[in-house]
Amino acid sequence: MFRTALRNVLAHKARLLMTVLAVMLGVAFVSGTLVFTNTISDAYRKSSAKGFDHVDVAVTPGSGRRSDSPDEDPELTEKLRASAEKAPGAAFATGVVEGFTAIADKHGKLLGGGFRSQGGNYWGSKDPRYPLRDGHPPRGADEVAIDAGTAGRAGYHVGDRIRMSVDGPVRKPVVAGIFTTDDGNVAAGGSLALFDTATAQKLFHKEGRYDEIDVEAAPGTSQTELLDALGRALPEGTVDTTTGRQLADDQARSIASSMDSMRTSLLAFAGIALFVGVFIIANTFTMLVAQRTKELALLRAVGASRRQVTRSVLLEALVVGAVAAVTGLLAGIGIGAGMRSLVASLDTATVPSGPLVVSPGTVATALAVGIVVTVLAAWLPGRRAAKIPPVAAMSSVHARPTTRSLVLRNTIGALFSAAGTLLVLAGTRMAGDSGKPVVGLGAAVLVIGVFVLTPLLSRPLIAAAAPLLRVFGVAGRLARQNSVRNPRRTAATASALMIGLTLITGLTVIAGSAQQAIDRMAVSALQADYVVSMANYNGLSPDVARTIAATGGVTASSPMSDAPARVGSSRHFLTGVDGHDIGRLTDLPVSDGSFRVSGPDVVVDDQTAHDQGWRAGDSLKVTYEDGKAGRLTVAGVYHGNDMIRGILVDDATLRPHQSDPTDTQVLVKTAHGPQGSVKDALERALGNNPAILVQDKQDISAGISKTFTLMLNMLYGLLAMAVVVAVLGVVNTLAMSVFERSQEIGMLRAIGLDRSAVKRMVRLESVVISLFGGVLGVGLGVFFGWAAGKLIGSRIDTYELVVPWARMAVFLVMAAVVGVLAAMWPARRAARLNMLNAIHAE
Repeated sequence: MFRTALRNVLAHKARLLMTVLAVMLGVAFVSGTLVFTNTISDAYRKSSAKGFDHVDVAVTPGSGRRSDSPDEDPELTEKLRASAEKAPGAAFATGVVEGFTAIADKHGKLLGGGFRSQGGNYWGSKDPRYPLRDGHPPRGADEVAIDAGTAGRAGYHVGDRIRMSVDGPVRKPVVAGIFTTDDGNVAAGGSLALFDTATAQKLFHKEGRYDEIDVEAAPGTSQTELLDALGRALPEGTVDTTTGRQLADDQARSIASSMDSMRTSLLAFAGIALFVGVFIIANTFTMLVAQRTKELALLRAVGASRRQVTRSVLLEALVVGAVAAVTGLLAGIGIGAGMRSLVASLDTATVPSGPLVVSPGTVATALAVGIVVTVLAAWLPGRRAAKIPPVAAMSSVHARPTTRSLVLRNTIGALFSAAGTLLVLAGTRMAGDSGKPVVGLGAAVLVIGVFVLTPLLSRPLIAAAAPLLRVFGVAGRLARQNSVRNPRRTAATASALMIGLTLITGLTVIAGSAQQAIDRMAVSALQADYVVSMANYNGLSPDVARTIAATGGVTASSPMSDAPARVGSSRHFLTGVDGHDIGRLTDLPVSDGSFRVSGPDVVVDDQTAHDQGWRAGDSLKVTYEDGKAGRLTVAGVYHGNDMIRGILVDDATLRPHQSDPTDTQVLVKTAHGPQGSVKDALERALGNNPAILVQDKQDISAGISKTFTLMLNMLYGLLAMAVVVAVLGVVNTLAMSVFERSQEIGMLRAIGLDRSAVKRMVRLESVVISLFGGVLGVGLGVFFGWAAGKLIGSRIDTYELVVPWARMAVFLVMAAVVGVLAAMWPARRAARLNMLNAIHAE
């Protein structure tokens, strides 16, 4: 039986190839998704990582503060650093200053992706954190050192002048040195610029202060001993001290926590990949064994036992699964690498770079899917075939399902579909995040129910296409009859395409609706023609707002800055605005009082007013960040959104209490509206700075659109394999159908059906099956998109369901194209059958 199984595998090369391809693509789908998701996850983890090789104890601002001040961060001064360095067991102490620093390449384009553009200070002549490769340490405001990766990408060398920005104004220092670093942000594609300590403190508005003090222990002193010594040497209650080991552990937990949401999303798609891959493999092998029922019965007739027949099938599955698993894993690694390169090449990509990650878990999962699933998929049909009496099996390749089994299947499918629908509807009525798991469970149950019901649904839906098929004459009528002849096979074939299109359609509906909602929210509250901000949305220098106000053609402008304060008994952020112009730059509906921002008069968003119990006319006690007290009056309550909310205060009232004022953005209105020449004038006035964004409403919408487009492209890439696998499923089904109907096709040829009509019949059958799966997929996708939208709408007021009908039509056309492509080889094979040989075929 062992030799028979191996010979049987090799004897049917076409069947072997199709089966291996089905399993290989299923494995490739799973492993490619896992490689891609692990690579992205690892890149984000490394981008957040920070090395602690030269940190035995870190000193950070503690919780000690004045009781009347909202500022919770005490200052880390040079005096404190010197005290730390003199502590027993300390070798030396490094003061760390960090902040945003944008570097432009030689063409003026921003390097490092905005959010990953960082700056800091170079400590001393030999900073152990950043070994110099070329040049010398930066000295003075006109020198800077950059990391080797950034220098290589931009083509900078020691002595070159570069364009850069910290908080708005353009600076052009000389590259004094190029250093190497193991900083995770740089390893993930970011940029790092270093200044001498005094320059860094001035640029980052931290004169005489540090963000952190890193202390390295002297030889023979442990981290715990140094920690105890610093606890005694430093003022009690003003700083926190943490060992480098503890910092590394805390960082690992923080990164893991911050990536929970992304990891969940990526694992969800890996799970989808696993489900589709398992489904396709099981479906293919079930059809394969069913096709060989007569052959297996012949083995029984010549003396093979049931167990031998079953083991023979399992051995074939093991061989096929092993070969396909290895090739599928290799193909999946290539798919993951290709998707990573594609994302990296997109201008809209904000994904950090990093090496391709092929984890042991990915390898194990790929082999398990390829081998274990294939063997399990073959076991049940092989066992079922072995139980059929040899005479009965040899008399008919097809054993039609009994009425009882169909009724049972339809009943189970109806119950699952009803339960899934009820769960989805119930989840959409729940508040907050509590509805997500209910909707997710309902969606899974509903998909299973529809899959079970697909044979029942195939007859009426395919019958609806009868008028169109009549146009193609006899070939069209035969195609319709062949499509419904074996409902289970038709359903199993269409289901793979249904799953892929369900996911693609649902994601398209959700992304399109969310994009429009955020777009509407972003621009509906704005009357400004332009919004000016940093590329990473960090603080802008107040000089930027003054430069804009003095630019010709600007009729109104207002900076927006946030400052911590204690209002009443709670901590809040006050948003400073130009009280005179803010009303002309925004359109915020007022529900109570009037929109007046001047002197002590402020306006508050409705959510904050509701939470605090404030109304128009209320007087509020405020303690500013400098510790000084005052009173504010609520002039009005406005309807806020995620773009503009909080307590809006006149800049003239807030600025005197800010030690280092910075603006989050500047709203601008011009005499002639948003025109290209006006935008060019603003950009020229700001020094054509690549770190500053000057955006009109269309630019904001385009930015939102790019984000969603990038997300959709990544998800479409993950799901593209599902469609490819579905194509193969259709090919397998048609090829087997042609094989089983050889006599019938030969008879049709004998009574006058020519080769072109045979080809047309097989192609139409394939198109009908594909469109059937497409209709089910689009319908389910729209329903799931609506359900997810109900959950999103509870958080975003501007959310409305948007069904892109044009794209839905494209998806159905794609389904039809899938049918045409899948039918090419089976149709050619059917047309080339020798009619006499086919008629005499057993």
